[in-house]
Amino acid sequence: MGIKAYYHGAIRQFCEDDEARILGILTSCHHHDLDKQQRFAWTEQIRILKAALSRLAGTLFLECYIPRMGKRADAVVLVGGIVFVLEFKVGAQDYGRGGLIQVEDYALDLKNFHEGSHGLPVVPVLIATAAGAVPFQSPIFAQDMVAQPMRTNAADLGAFLRHVIHCQAFPALDEHCWRDAGYKPTPTIIEAAQTLYRTHNVADIARSDAGAKNLRQTSASVSAVIDAAQQTGRKAICFVTGVPGSGKTLAGLNIATHRGENHSDEHAVFLSGNGPLVDVLREALARDKAARDDISKAQAEREVRSFVQNIHHFRDHYVGNQVVPVEKVVVFDEAQRAWTRQQASAFMQRKRGQADFNVSEPEFLISVMDRHPDWCVIVCLVGGGQEINTGEAGISEWIHALETRFGHWDVYVSPRITLPDYNAGAEVARFLLSARVHQDEHLHLAVSMRSFRAEALSDFVGHVVDNNPIAARATYAQILKSYPIYLTRDIGAARAWLRQKARGTERYGLIASSGAQRLRPIGIYIKAAIDPPNWFLNDASDVRSSFYMEDVASEFAVQGLELDWAGICWDGDLHHNGEHWVSQAFKGSKWQAINDVNRKLYLKNAYRVILTRARQGMIIVVPPGDTNDWTRPPHFYDETYRFLQRCGLPLLHDTSEAKR
Repeated sequence: MGIKAYYHGAIRQFCEDDEARILGILTSCHHHDLDKQQRFAWTEQIRILKAALSRLAGTLFLECYIPRMGKRADAVVLVGGIVFVLEFKVGAQDYGRGGLIQVEDYALDLKNFHEGSHGLPVVPVLIATAAGAVPFQSPIFAQDMVAQPMRTNAADLGAFLRHVIHCQAFPALDEHCWRDAGYKPTPTIIEAAQTLYRTHNVADIARSDAGAKNLRQTSASVSAVIDAAQQTGRKAICFVTGVPGSGKTLAGLNIATHRGENHSDEHAVFLSGNGPLVDVLREALARDKAARDDISKAQAEREVRSFVQNIHHFRDHYVGNQVVPVEKVVVFDEAQRAWTRQQASAFMQRKRGQADFNVSEPEFLISVMDRHPDWCVIVCLVGGGQEINTGEAGISEWIHALETRFGHWDVYVSPRITLPDYNAGAEVARFLLSARVHQDEHLHLAVSMRSFRAEALSDFVGHVVDNNPIAARATYAQILKSYPIYLTRDIGAARAWLRQKARGTERYGLIASSGAQRLRPIGIYIKAAIDPPNWFLNDASDVRSSFYMEDVASEFAVQGLELDWAGICWDGDLHHNGEHWVSQAFKGSKWQAINDVNRKLYLKNAYRVILTRARQGMIIVVPPGDTNDWTRPPHFYDETYRFLQRCGLPLLHDTSEAKR
């Protein structure tokens, strides 16, 4: 998919064209009611641009679509080998910070996701039409050749553009190649959910390049399973696997949305046991809907609640009865985190008063859908190495239930489900040999799309937590140019690095494992839980947001969500002794060794989760410890620090290394 704009053409053609005709083109492409304010803004922009561009040769795009953000840049001008991104504030008398952030976001989006802009200088410009003159300066480019946002007014725009062009000579660019180059956005799960809820379509925001697994291909395979089950009157379960950040949740939302839109009788629903993810997505959808539809947030909240539902509410609704669910298709996110029989029974007896509940969560959920007299489909989204809490069953409980009780169900699986990361066990490999099991490679999402700068990040993190520094170093060598990871002993330096790296509205914050109990002396108090919607959604002016870096998020709060830049705070709960990782938990006033195999796995996975949250880069803080504090002996931290160096990570000696 190339660049889309309401109007585009050569600057000379634009300058000679009739203003009324240009306005007519813009109006005809605008699929919403055109108010007087928008019409006036376009009229002013056309007049200003005609005057400013009259002495230049290049190409102009008006109302240039930015799909990932669901917005349009006022104008993009290709001239002098530079991509100028222009944002007009018609009638504004000052250069507001919001406008500068907005135009910088547009420029960063083009640089990161539009292939034609990858190697070109991109200059974001805010035009406050009635503001005072600003002295002309040379653009300040970051390493990726995106300039810091610049300012000018209507009267000076032409002279300003000519000044920037003459500051530095760049090779001429091919306007046709730039326009036709692929736009391959990688949305956050929040952006994807908002787009799906508004449009029921992710075509404009989902990557489809050969280097990344095509989410639509996965969705197509699942839809084929659903169609076959419906036509034959059979019941089927489908397991979709994927590495961290590969888009499993997006695939699940897309499947549920598509089936709900085109097959309303199926009542397809997306269910997640990840409370923070559900809360954040619902809040984001409600805020977006309230703003777009001009309705109260309370009304918006009521309308979005059915889009993403909590799996525990679904489960509880069917306990103690034989009600047949209305849903024919259910998508279970993070199915590997469903509870074992022991965990589910203990909870239901203690919290729900169900003394006779004696099955695992997977067995109960399948049994609920099995109440349908004809067909139904369960789609299980399975993450590798994502079990992080006591009683989480992995994939084996689902397979055990299917093998012992639900032999009449057809099973569709990703061939990767037997890999060690999925904690499947030997019985799963044997089960796959059954005639009712169908393997489909399209049911695996192999490439991380969260870290669009470093698709091998999940491999690197896997080598780190698996104590393989040689493999980690080799993998990091593949991504170090595009995905910076630094080491520091200083939390203050880490905070400064994060603030320097982030641009526009790029989100950053601090993350630590829930077992990081002895980081409090350096100002990291993991026991003070964050409020996920405020932490992930609020802007930099809110002390509750991630930007303030006062509240630190644990693996439970961030699983399934992401930041652009992350500070990872490493404690002694998982520390290296020079040979291998040591697992321990802080109880009362001292550390206690963790010997249970499952608890060791949960801790290892906790670090796997927090190390794969950042889309663009991270800094790892390993504090120095304190010889006067026997709960923080320096060797806990020093050996970990040295091990991470052996994995290839460079040191952040001072904040100058953070400059772009």
